[in-house]
Amino acid sequence: MDYWEDLGGIPAGSGPSVVTIGNFDGVHRGHREVLSRVVAEAKKRNATSVVITFDPHPAVVHRPDAAPSQIMGLEDKKIFIESVGVDALLVLHYSLEFASQSAEEFVTRYISEPLNACAVVVGHDVRFGRDNEGDFRRMQELGKKLGFDVIGIDDFGEDRRCSSTWVREALADGEVEAAAEILGRPHRMVGEVIHGAARGRELGFPTANLSPEAEGFIPADGVYAGWLVDEKGRRWPAAISVGSNPTFEDVPRQVEAHVIDRTDAKVEDFNLYGQRVVVEFVQRLRPMVAYRGIEALIEQMTEDVERTRDVLAPGQ
Repeated sequence: MDYWEDLGGIPAGSGPSVVTIGNFDGVHRGHREVLSRVVAEAKKRNATSVVITFDPHPAVVHRPDAAPSQIMGLEDKKIFIESVGVDALLVLHYSLEFASQSAEEFVTRYISEPLNACAVVVGHDVRFGRDNEGDFRRMQELGKKLGFDVIGIDDFGEDRRCSSTWVREALADGEVEAAAEILGRPHRMVGEVIHGAARGRELGFPTANLSPEAEGFIPADGVYAGWLVDEKGRRWPAAISVGSNPTFEDVPRQVEAHVIDRTDAKVEDFNLYGQRVVVEFVQRLRPMVAYRGIEALIEQMTEDVERTRDVLAPGQ
């Protein structure tokens, strides 16, 4: 997939192209319906499939104090958009100046002229341009004027429309299995492994601590069964702790993963410090609670590991 950070990266004479626009945070099943239609339409028209997205998320610019946490970072967004078969991704820097463009200015400057769009695929609830003045009908009007077709996509979902908001709600409640249903895959975080207080190692349960700058929505506090994927692509079963560990004082909220059975695997090069790893959340085992004494905590952690093994048994 070609990756363009601005209009300057688009090769001269590009097109024809089939284009869609959106934030695509999470690249959930509804997003993939749109992206798949773009890819299919481009193949039918012998055109290039192009996705236009924005960085940072518009909400961060317009409502910095109330913007929702993002489900994934830009790098993951690239990975999952490419996995659908999209030919090119154009990431536009979003700012107040950018947002001041009229609907027609935006479509002309970023879709029609540089990409020679022959079709634009969008949901019927699309909004674009200054003060969200552009909607689906306006896109149709601009299509007639500028020479491209407009293809509307209906909402995807049965009882409720698949949305990034729904994913965030599920994760905020610790319902990672529900989030996975909407996403079409387990929710994940990506970040560098840093040194922690080493309490887990002292208790016999060493953990890989994700940096506070890790990308991805942090689920509700608790213990989860999941996977850790290292830089070599090796997948390790892991009991994942999210929270501030109330058994100890002055512990900041963090995400840490205990890779189970790594000693049994006899992996000599198992050193995750400084690596950028992926942590996938499969199932919430329990909430985060305080324990009276270290022995009670160790007993609970042992049980967490056993339950993690059961959840991640072969075939799951």
